[in-house]
Amino acid sequence: MNNWTQRWDDRYKTEEFAYGEEPNNYLKEQIEKLETGTILFPAEGEGRNAIFAAKLDWEVSAFDISEEGRNKALKLAEANGVSIDYQVGELETLDFQEEQFDAIALIYAHFPAAIKSEIHKQLNQLLRKNGIIIFEAFSKKHLEYVTKNEKVGGPKDIESLFSIEEIKADFPNYEIIELEEKEIELNEGLFHNGTASVIRFVGRKK
Repeated sequence: MNNWTQRWDDRYKTEEFAYGEEPNNYLKEQIEKLETGTILFPAEGEGRNAIFAAKLDWEVSAFDISEEGRNKALKLAEANGVSIDYQVGELETLDFQEEQFDAIALIYAHFPAAIKSEIHKQLNQLLRKNGIIIFEAFSKKHLEYVTKNEKVGGPKDIESLFSIEEIKADFPNYEIIELEEKEIELNEGLFHNGTASVIRFVGRKK
């Protein structure tokens, strides 16, 4: 097992939920505007967002590299009386089809810096025309925030953080419904607490 996988397994194997059981606020606000359909949650961890979507009657798929994350997510799904398809592994090894999804939700899906743009391009293939991407993750400016307050969480290297320019470059074939850098207050479980700088993006695939 590599260090990256080990790190997430260690974070998710505790009884408590690392990022809480409630959905991310931005996801909640955006998904409630959409008609239900098929949705994919990459790097979904313990499942809080996927389970929220399933409760709204979305057909939910998710993946992560952490087996421990999947175990927690499936328990949470059972406790909420819903089911989700949750696969474990690297994206290219998983069983997803081109244009399978009506929506993809990237919520703090911080992939390793060297592959993050490549993964965005692979995910683009899985989304139908007119499909929606909902994205919230830490911005490059967030480095100042996490230096002052480790409890807010997020990567500590600039390359793993996002800029508006990167999002435009990674998703060039999208109508931008919303794209902004914003300071927000996070209160999500054990590891997202305090003032953060994020990029928020909603786009419709052309």
